[in-house]
Amino acid sequence: MDHRQIIQNYREQQRQFDAEQLEQFNQGEVIGVLLGGRAVDVDRQLQLLWQNFGLDAYPLALIAVGGYGRGELHPRSDIDLLILTDTEICSAQEQGLSQFLTALWDAKLEIGHSVRSVAETMLQASADVTIATNLLESRRIVGHEPLYQQLLTALKDPQFWPSAQFFKAKFDEQNGRHSKSTPFDLEPNLKSCPGGLRDIQTVTWVALRHFDATCLTELVSHGYLTREELEELSACRDFLWRLRFALHQVAGRAEDRLLFDFQRDVALLMGYKEGAQLAPVEQMMKRFYRTVRAVRELNQMLLLLFRQTLGDKALPPPSVICEHFHQRGHYIEARRDEVFTDPNNLLKLFVAIAQQPEIDTVSASTLRLLRNARRKLKQPLAEDEQNRKLFMSILRHSEGVKALSLMHRHGILGSYLKPWQDIVGQMQFDLFHAYTVDEHTHRLLQFIQRFSEPDHKEIFPLGSVLIEQLPKKGLLVLAAIFHDIGKGRGGDHSELGAEEARQFCQQHNMNEHDGRLVAWLVQQHLVMSVTAQKRDITDPDVIETFANVVKDHDQLAYLYCLTVADICATNDNLWNNWKGSLLRELYHSTRERLTIGMALPVDTRARIREHQGKARNSLLKLGFSDDAIDTLWQRFRADYFLRFSPSQIQQHSEHLLGQTTPAVVVEMSWQSSRGGTELFVHAKDHQGLFTRVMTVLDAKRVVVHDAHIFTTKDGFALDSFIILEHDGTPVQNPSRIASIRKSLLQALQRDKNPTYTKRQLPRRLRSFKVQTRVKFLSSKRKNTSMIELVTLDQPGLLALIGRVFERCNVVVKSAKITTVGEKAEDFFQLSTPCGEALSTATQEQLRLSLTEALNPDNTPN
Repeated sequence: MDHRQIIQNYREQQRQFDAEQLEQFNQGEVIGVLLGGRAVDVDRQLQLLWQNFGLDAYPLALIAVGGYGRGELHPRSDIDLLILTDTEICSAQEQGLSQFLTALWDAKLEIGHSVRSVAETMLQASADVTIATNLLESRRIVGHEPLYQQLLTALKDPQFWPSAQFFKAKFDEQNGRHSKSTPFDLEPNLKSCPGGLRDIQTVTWVALRHFDATCLTELVSHGYLTREELEELSACRDFLWRLRFALHQVAGRAEDRLLFDFQRDVALLMGYKEGAQLAPVEQMMKRFYRTVRAVRELNQMLLLLFRQTLGDKALPPPSVICEHFHQRGHYIEARRDEVFTDPNNLLKLFVAIAQQPEIDTVSASTLRLLRNARRKLKQPLAEDEQNRKLFMSILRHSEGVKALSLMHRHGILGSYLKPWQDIVGQMQFDLFHAYTVDEHTHRLLQFIQRFSEPDHKEIFPLGSVLIEQLPKKGLLVLAAIFHDIGKGRGGDHSELGAEEARQFCQQHNMNEHDGRLVAWLVQQHLVMSVTAQKRDITDPDVIETFANVVKDHDQLAYLYCLTVADICATNDNLWNNWKGSLLRELYHSTRERLTIGMALPVDTRARIREHQGKARNSLLKLGFSDDAIDTLWQRFRADYFLRFSPSQIQQHSEHLLGQTTPAVVVEMSWQSSRGGTELFVHAKDHQGLFTRVMTVLDAKRVVVHDAHIFTTKDGFALDSFIILEHDGTPVQNPSRIASIRKSLLQALQRDKNPTYTKRQLPRRLRSFKVQTRVKFLSSKRKNTSMIELVTLDQPGLLALIGRVFERCNVVVKSAKITTVGEKAEDFFQLSTPCGEALSTATQEQLRLSLTEALNPDNTPN
């Protein structure tokens, strides 16, 4: 048959085969059967084409390697082939192979291939463990059998990657892979993430090299896995297989990253339905995260066992810790197999870990005992009074976080706290929360621990001081454990968590004061972050409102430490100097207010005089006269001196005192105390000024975080913006600063607004839909209106919002710009051009205009 006809027939058959497999997948066919069936189908096609080109007449062999060699082929996976040659290939063989490979590409098969002799193959494999691994799973599809047998003989040579050497290479390879990713990525790689398919394969490869095992089942006969562990590992593998199969179907290509673009469709193809509390994506990802956690634990146990067999044969002698456990190097090990017959010893294991600084790992044999005991538990460990005392001793220990981390990793924290089980693997389908709820809380605990470490004093200068001053650090740790424990149940998670914390404190006989403090911290754990990032903390009214919530210095210190750790643990890209400076400023302002006493009113006139006095002294030292300063300051309204620090007032004045008449001034300076770059703009005030500045900054890819906008008595704008680069660092490069200044000066000196260019949404944002919400807040100030705006973050958002304000004849007085994952959560103080609060009619017009302008592109592509 002509090869073109073979290819045409195959492509038609393949479309039908794909449809049949998809139907079988939907009907719940065993995933291994589907993967094996696809490999067999490809085998037949390759054999037919091989013979059609007459290649079976030559000493050549077509060998399947890698995943295809295992007989596992996903819908769009690469088909890895090795074409074995005798020695030199003749021109006829070369022509036949060329036609064969061209036909495979014409058939739309994703082929990865190499053409080598046995000697060349072994030379390459001896130098590269990845090639060696692929060959260990090889099988002949068609061609010269004796040639393939030569390869098998060479592979079985004891000098070819001896077991110990192969194990070390694969162990190092896995550690390197794990160091580059986390199993809790929002868009995980199903193959290479810790706990992914590659971790299961690593165990199989080591067994294959050491025992010549062909499947996981043989690990049972060799005593490395129990039958129950094999069933668990097989179930995990099958789930990951099904997930990858569905991902390939949805993506239409070989794709191992579970991107946001695909997650909804993959979840639906996997059979997940809308739940009362969790969406299909969240249900699917919860199962995924729990699966990779189980794989990681089994992988760790097996590799430790292999390591003892093949690597660390000379472990140090045991050193007795207590009646039940001893120490071997950095491992803790049970002294007898029956140790966990008494469930109290589960907690005693982690008490011992907290008490021994060198220990950071549970030995393989003890991990197996722990896993078996965990499965047999009939009730939460917290139901037992002795366990409660042991748990409290872990909380109070200086190394308690280390023990809690291992309790979390090995499922004992969930066995102790029943509510913890509900948040294991719980994710939120957004770009803000980069980790599952349990892993976020685990990371939060680790950040609390870092406050006490000398290496982190520069990163957390205030936190490192306050952590040592807290009356009871264990209360902070306990509040951290409960702060998000109410998520995923519906309702306010802070309220739910506070109630759980109250019950825990009562159950553990904590005194009433400590119980109230822990519950208060859980209930209020978001208030400091919200106040710092979404309110004007230069406003005395904002400070007073926050101080009324905090009430005393101790609660302020506890809340500060919890807030900083919470932000750092939410997303690796979330913490920066700007957020740090905001929280420190809020802490110090609130502490000062509490020290003065809440009963005493804030003396704003005294603060204005203080700011003016300090700024004046600095300006006089620079050579400016009192008369020049007075002349300038007579143009400024009192509110300006209240909102800016003395150093800012001095810098602004210095920029303007050099001008003979009021003119356009654009200056930038890095404010080390505030963690960002201050952009100072002085220009003739007009309605479109805010929009012009935002349009230019958007074009320069600058992120605006804060804006204070004042008007002088003679009609000039006196505006200050805190800006950062997209990576959260200040704008400091001199050429970058010069470019931004030049563009702003040109825009401000022209009569018309700069051109606004709408840009495409980034890929990650296209999968989200955020309904625009405009909320007007009550304000003590009669001349301003406050609004909160929540919408989809998008390029040029502030420039677009500025245009809406301009059309509605609304003036921006101040702004706090916050990006929360895919959402922009912005706060504005607005007024009319006459300096009055917005009327009800104007508010409604503004609400409708913002919603109309921001919602059209809010639907995912």
